[in-house]
Amino acid sequence: MSAAFNDYVLTTSLEQGWVTNEQVDQLRVLLAANPATAALDLMEEQQLLAKEHAKTLRDLIAQASGGGEQDAGVVRAYLETAVQMGASDLHLGPDAPALVRIHGQLSPMEGANARVLSKGETEQLARSFLASKQTTRVEEHGSIDFCYEVPGLCRFRTSVVRQRRGWESVFRVISTRIRSMDELELPPVLKTLTRYHNGLVLVTGPVGSGKSTTLAAMVDHINRERKDHIITLEDPIEYVFAPAGCQVSQREIGNNSQSFSSALRASLREDPDVIMVGEMRDLETISLAITASETGHLVLGTLHTSTAARTLDRLLDVFPIDQQAQIRTMVSESLRGIVCQQLIPRKDGHGRALALEVLVNNPAVGNLIREAKTFMLPGVMQTGKKLGMRLMDDSLQQLLEQDLITPEEAYRRAENKKAFATAFAGQLK
Repeated sequence: MSAAFNDYVLTTSLEQGWVTNEQVDQLRVLLAANPATAALDLMEEQQLLAKEHAKTLRDLIAQASGGGEQDAGVVRAYLETAVQMGASDLHLGPDAPALVRIHGQLSPMEGANARVLSKGETEQLARSFLASKQTTRVEEHGSIDFCYEVPGLCRFRTSVVRQRRGWESVFRVISTRIRSMDELELPPVLKTLTRYHNGLVLVTGPVGSGKSTTLAAMVDHINRERKDHIITLEDPIEYVFAPAGCQVSQREIGNNSQSFSSALRASLREDPDVIMVGEMRDLETISLAITASETGHLVLGTLHTSTAARTLDRLLDVFPIDQQAQIRTMVSESLRGIVCQQLIPRKDGHGRALALEVLVNNPAVGNLIREAKTFMLPGVMQTGKKLGMRLMDDSLQQLLEQDLITPEEAYRRAENKKAFATAFAGQLK
C-alpha cells in the first residue's frame, strides 16, 4: 500500500477517535514495516485497535487498492498451474512459497528459488475470491470450508483459515469427470456392494486416500444401473452428478443444512433409496445411518480408519456402554461391507497405487461383531477370499510383487510388519 494511503489510515483512525495519539505512532511504525492489512492484524492482536474498526479499514483498503479482480486473477493463475502440473492440492500460506502436492509430496510450485508470500499478500489473495459473507465468517470464526468453482477450469474443495502467521488458503483439486469403477480398477466385489437395496457400506482411510473418488464412482455406478432416488450429504459438495437412471439430490452441509445429522434426519422423509453420507462424525449421525440402513435404505458412508476391525470398533465405541450390545446386533445384520484404502507413491515416481482391504459381511463376520471379537476378523477375511475379501497386507504384498511400490512403503503401511521386514531390510543393504 502507498505512503499516501498509510497516511489516510492514520488520519482516519485518529479523526474517528479509534486510536490515541500514542497509538497512532505505534500504528505508523507497523504500517512502515508491514502491508496495511498485516499491520491492522497486529494492532488488533495487541488490542490497539477495535475489531470493528480494523474491519472498516480493511474494507477501505480493498476498495482503494482496486486490486480485487487482479488478485482473483493471480489466484486463478496459481490454480491453473496446479492443475497443469497434476497437483492434488495447492497451498497459499504466509511466510512460505506457493506449494503443490504431487503424488503425495509437497513442494514449491516454482522450484527451490520460489518467492515467499507475505502475510499481507495471502490475506489479500484470500479476500479476492471469498464472498463478503465468507470473509465475515473467517473474520468471526477463524475458518471456512467450501467448494470453489473456477469457470472453465474445475472445482476445488477449499479451506481458508486464520492461523498464527496470517490467512492461509488450501485448495484440493476435484476432477470434473467422475471416473468409473473400472477405470479406478476397483475389485468386482465393490459393484456387488452397490446392488444391495438396504444396509450399510463404509469406505474408510486417512485423509487424501481417495475415499471421495471411490464413493463418487460407486454412486455413479448406482446412478447408471438403477431407477432410484439418491441423496448425497456432503461438506462441501465435490463431484456433481448428472441424473442418469436415478434422481440425484445433493445437499451441502453449511449451505443447505446445519449438520450431517439434521440433513440425514430430513433426508429420511424425502423418499430416498440410497443415501451417501460424506462423513460420519458423531453419535447422532452414526445412529441415524444405522437406523436408515435397517429400514430399507442403502447407506454409503466414510470414516477415517485404516482397517475393517478398527472401523467397526470406531463405529461401535461412540455409543454408551449400555447400548453397545444392541448396536452390535443391529450392525451385524445391517452391515454389507467395509472398504479400507490407501494411496501409496509408486516406485517409479509416476502417480500412486491403490491398496485396498475389503470386508464382506457373512455369518462368521456377523457373529464376531455380535460377540465383540473384531480382533478375530483378519482370520475370517483370510479365509473369505472367494467372497472378495482381502487384507491390507495382502494388497501391499501384491503391489510389492508387481514392483509397483518399494519395500519401505510396504513396511511402513503394513499391519504385520514382520512379514515385510525382510524385504525392507534387504533394501537398506
